[in-house]
Amino acid sequence: MGFWRFTIPDCSLRIQYRVMRIPLWLKVVWTACVIAWIPLYWRQYGLQNFLFFCDLGNLFIAVGLWLESPLIFSWQATGLLLFQSLFTIDLSVALVSGRHVIGGTEYMFDPHVPLAIRLLSLFHVVTPPLLLWAIWRLGYDGRGWKYQTVTAWIVVPINYFWRPEYDVNWARGPFFHEQHAVPGLMYLLGYLIIVPAVVYFSTHLFLVWLTQRWRAKS
Repeated sequence: MGFWRFTIPDCSLRIQYRVMRIPLWLKVVWTACVIAWIPLYWRQYGLQNFLFFCDLGNLFIAVGLWLESPLIFSWQATGLLLFQSLFTIDLSVALVSGRHVIGGTEYMFDPHVPLAIRLLSLFHVVTPPLLLWAIWRLGYDGRGWKYQTVTAWIVVPINYFWRPEYDVNWARGPFFHEQHAVPGLMYLLGYLIIVPAVVYFSTHLFLVWLTQRWRAKS
């Protein structure tokens, strides 16, 4: 895990070689899947679909793999671990029992949705273990939840005003149904305060605890 360093006299140019901490095959496979996924999802769902945090996560993870960036993986983990894990639980229970205990994976069993779309949607299942493995491998960056909070503050208002009928990221109401219990802008403001505090910061605390456990065992 070291590096070779070559310095040209009287020149600040420095060439460094660093052993990859993430295998090349994983970088190539994830990138290839993302390249295949983008046009298929665009055609099936439309451009607004790429503003879902899980879909944005695919792009950020691709960058994070190549850069081997602890910040990018920590950032995505604070926003995705909980919801992607719930997706996996609901899908697993539905496969065994035929019941959706949480919801959100019904389309995975819809024969009207192309099989290629459903297979590519299995990235939801792969993402949590991949993020945890990358953090174990590269380390956890405690700034991640703050970056995710800023991401939500930018993306969710766009979801609220642009193509609101799709309720991307539940910007208009939970479970893809517009809520009418409170005024829409009040809901939006509450979302932008509560979700970072309850989801992102709590996931941050969990990841801090988890990485401390990993270090203690190493």
